[in-house]
Amino acid sequence: MEESAYMFPTSVKEVQALGWDYIDIILFTGDAFVDHPSFGTAAIARWLQKWGYRVAVVPQPNWRDDLRDFRKLGAPRLYFGLNSGAMDSMVNHYTASKRLRHDDAYTPDGKAGARPDYAVTVYTQILKKLFPDVPVVIGGIEASLRRLTHYDYWKDCLMPSVVVTSGADYLCYGMGERPMLELTRGIEKGWPRHRMQQIPQIAFYVNGKLPSGPLVLHSFEECQRDKRAFAENFHWIETHANMMHPDTILEPVGEGYVQINPPYPPATTEEMDSYWDLPYTKLPHPRYKGKRIPAYDMIKFSINTHRGCFGGCNFCTIAAHQGKFIQSRSEESVLREVRKLNQLPDFAGNISDVGAPTANMYGMHGKNLELCDKCKRRSCLFPARCPNLDCDHTRLMALYKKIDAVKGIRHSYIGSGIRYDLFLTEDGYVDKSSRDYLKTLVLDHTSGRLKVAPEHTEDHVLQMMAKPSFRLFERLRKEFDSINREAGTHVGLVPYFISSHPGCTLKDMERLASHPALKGIWMDQVQDFTPTPMTTSSVMFYSGLDPRDMKPVFTEHNPQRKQEQKSFFFKNSSKKSGNRLQGSKQIHNIAGRKKK
Repeated sequence: MEESAYMFPTSVKEVQALGWDYIDIILFTGDAFVDHPSFGTAAIARWLQKWGYRVAVVPQPNWRDDLRDFRKLGAPRLYFGLNSGAMDSMVNHYTASKRLRHDDAYTPDGKAGARPDYAVTVYTQILKKLFPDVPVVIGGIEASLRRLTHYDYWKDCLMPSVVVTSGADYLCYGMGERPMLELTRGIEKGWPRHRMQQIPQIAFYVNGKLPSGPLVLHSFEECQRDKRAFAENFHWIETHANMMHPDTILEPVGEGYVQINPPYPPATTEEMDSYWDLPYTKLPHPRYKGKRIPAYDMIKFSINTHRGCFGGCNFCTIAAHQGKFIQSRSEESVLREVRKLNQLPDFAGNISDVGAPTANMYGMHGKNLELCDKCKRRSCLFPARCPNLDCDHTRLMALYKKIDAVKGIRHSYIGSGIRYDLFLTEDGYVDKSSRDYLKTLVLDHTSGRLKVAPEHTEDHVLQMMAKPSFRLFERLRKEFDSINREAGTHVGLVPYFISSHPGCTLKDMERLASHPALKGIWMDQVQDFTPTPMTTSSVMFYSGLDPRDMKPVFTEHNPQRKQEQKSFFFKNSSKKSGNRLQGSKQIHNIAGRKKK
């Protein structure tokens, strides 16, 4: 077997089988290891492997015993890299009511308890104690979204950057192929600290005097004293996170400051293709033979077409992690991956999802890119669709046809969320491609039920969410029903809703549950709002202020009343004829759910 195609070793025995006498990089992760591009650990491991580095992985190390899992492979030649897994460990562990979950979709057989709370910090502190001279680089969703002062819902307080609490040398935020490769090369070549600190898309702590020049935020200590300072900080963080050319951000804490370097520019199509054209097996590691990993079952026959989302929903973390600007793969790259699905065991020709954070943003961008280059809007869709946005769905529909034409493909479904404000207005369709897209989506690419996310019915709550008016959903239902009638089909429409979001009262949930536009619709998808790090909604929840304009916002903090908001929905919805109610167990919370 060529070394470029090896399965990553997870034990001493597997390292010896490869004939290695050293390991360049050892990656620790809170998830089971699945060699699939939808899992960040595999994506970074395969990318570094492509450039000649020997990578080993330690999945779900035991932090409770004598720490043998952290010691077993010894010290790497270059550094340790680690993440909490595909979710923030606290979101993974606890419900919106802070109750401990009894399962974990990213663990063999769904067993809970395979990772610690605040996994990034726990893993880093262990490795720093055992191997104090070896650099530690943290990344993934937990590190990325805790890179600056943030509200922690589970401790109900502000926490400083995870770089500070963990003691990591470097933090790589966002999608990490380019910064991780540059960090690896810098560590290998022994670059001095000042040169390492110039790498884009990383964060680190500097013990010393604050320099002048870049964007300087209120200090962590000031944010602790003043909620308004925290809200002001987030306004600037959010503004720069959605710019093509943001500034370096400095946040004082303790005797120094955290520095956040600007990200790399959005990946080109060629770069995106190179991230997927790697020798993934698309299978769980052989160590899990005979065991089921629920999260893998959900995505094993899926295809990811692009990264990023310009929707700008206030409760969502996608843009903070993947960016606002859409980065699309080429059609040929997507089709190469589709053809390879036929080689997977148990593949019966059905693709579960051709999507991304928002499935129908593939290939979309501004008509005049020079305007996008200067734009500071957080969302291209709220409060109204940007007139510079090209939202033609023709290219996407052509991709669907090419996928369906691949030998061995029976059906391709869209399991990711869609934004219906990309093809609908309250008065009708956006352009000539719009009705064709909705029709092919409903009739050719929906497996029984089309799931969409209006999130609420009341406009003042939707304003707090940065979502369009519910009247747009009413228009969607009208067009959806028309397509069903014309085709003689019975595809269902399933709306998602959020209870107890900032701005939402029990009365608002009463109006939602009794809204006439929802009569006859499957109504089981409501989730209690969970404040997660680095979202506008979480800042509102903690501070009681809208960071966009610093106006006061009602927030429901009482756990019983939060539960009443959610329960009221089901209790009152059950009285409406034609509604089928069924409490559904969600693997992801609001932050982890694919964007609708």
